[in-house]
Amino acid sequence: MLEARIHVTLKKSVLDPQGDTVKSGLASLGFTSVEDCRIGKFMVVKLSETDPTKAKAQVDEMCRKLLANPVIEDYVFQISEVAG
Repeated sequence: MLEARIHVTLKKSVLDPQGDTVKSGLASLGFTSVEDCRIGKFMVVKLSETDPTKAKAQVDEMCRKLLANPVIEDYVFQISEVAG
């Protein structure tokens, strides 16, 4: 069994008001060293596929078609083996 760990974030050119709100909240709590904060999504998808090459192609297609909006979001993922 394979597992995909997927990170989806807004592209740098897209404003992130939620990230700005978190940054302001952290500053009000005394964490003044925070220079920037970007909010994203993290997903773990377990696959019955056993071929890592096929799994990478499938996850890339999943991201392009549903999990990320390629117009405004970037995504990266890692495929790893997991015990049954």
